[in-house]
Amino acid sequence: MNAVTTQPRRRPRRYRVANAWWTVPAVLYLVLFFVTPMLTNAWRSTGSPAAAGARGIWENYAVLVTDPFYFGVLRETILVAVIVTLVCILLGYPLAYFMVRKAGRWKGLILFCLIAPLLTSVVMRAFGWRVLFANRGLMNSVLIDWGLLERPVNLVNHPVSVYVALIQILLPFMVLSISSVLQAIPRNLEEAARMLGASKLRAFFHVTLPLSVEGIITGAILVFVLCNGNFVAALLLGGNSVKTLPLLIYQQFNLTQDTSFAGAMGNVLLVIALLGLWAQSKFARKQGG
Repeated sequence: MNAVTTQPRRRPRRYRVANAWWTVPAVLYLVLFFVTPMLTNAWRSTGSPAAAGARGIWENYAVLVTDPFYFGVLRETILVAVIVTLVCILLGYPLAYFMVRKAGRWKGLILFCLIAPLLTSVVMRAFGWRVLFANRGLMNSVLIDWGLLERPVNLVNHPVSVYVALIQILLPFMVLSISSVLQAIPRNLEEAARMLGASKLRAFFHVTLPLSVEGIITGAILVFVLCNGNFVAALLLGGNSVKTLPLLIYQQFNLTQDTSFAGAMGNVLLVIALLGLWAQSKFARKQGG
């Protein structure tokens, strides 16, 4: 008996054309609100045509690399993002592991406490940290009552307050990235390792941790990119103690009004973000994702 082969019916041309028209609003939205501003910023970063002819269209970018002050700001921006990312990994992985494997019925409450700050404005959270770190704030009062300090310490306009605020803002992204991967790891793999003689610690380092590397890298890239573009914490809590590129862009727009140089710095941040996304895609492709 001959097998009957069936081929999928091709839709009429008018249906294919109608489906293609549904993409027009999305394409127009992307072009209007993403592509056009990026191209405008790229053109602005080269300066005016007259100035570009006199000094070259790449001078703003050359200044960022050759000038010691601006190169130091760029280096500090990356350093702050790296430190915040590492601390978020160290704090986020145990929290994600506890929430997925040990929390039980408390998992929902922990998840709510983790997501609830995301519903609040970043500006309001920064002002909240200003209240806590003030001279007569809760932090100084507790340290003085415990005898750890003799007089209040001005933690506002200090790098510590900036790092604490950034970690508090970005930690949920790390925990959610890791927890989503941990949930997909079968527990019977750990049980099999235990049955073969491995201790809990060895089973974790040889089974669970390698399988959750994808979540760690995804969360690290997400935190790194978001930290590079955050200027609220440095503006409201750091004063002049922490100089980052987003804060410098804000000052260029509002104080010096040098939109050309600010556009160049914005493009540099965009390139850093794209490099992070490229690294994530390369890792996902290597893992077969």
